[in-house]
Amino acid sequence: MKKNTKGFTLIELLVVIAIIGLLATLSVVALNTARAKARDARRQADIKQIQTGLELYFTDKNDYPAGTSTAISATNYSLSLTNGIGTTSSGTVYMSNVPSAPLPADGNCTTTGNTYTYSYVAASGTNPPSYTLSYCLGSIGTVYTASPVGVR
Repeated sequence: MKKNTKGFTLIELLVVIAIIGLLATLSVVALNTARAKARDARRQADIKQIQTGLELYFTDKNDYPAGTSTAISATNYSLSLTNGIGTTSSGTVYMSNVPSAPLPADGNCTTTGNTYTYSYVAASGTNPPSYTLSYCLGSIGTVYTASPVGVR
């Protein structure tokens, strides 16, 4: 008698499903890592953009806008000649929308001492005038500062 052996056995199907599940898990992990790195790249680009606006401001006013621990977290902040970094803009506008940090918060960016925003502090009374921009790279969990001399 001849047996009809068309199709897959249960064990073969379970092995294939396990392999597909493993590949799906690995791809989700890789995608989350890529998203975290993309947010970090955006943070670095935002800081460079804010620095450019501050340097344009400095060119016109020979000083940086006043600010003590100004957290730039809302999307309605602007950088203008008359109001500096504020919620309203008048005079020459260097940045109509100062960028805010991308969400969701990742890494150690939500810990105390770093509220996961871009923070601007003008160094008043220094010669030459200076400022610091603080920000956190989520995938690394490290707080960095940018100033007219560079990023540390």
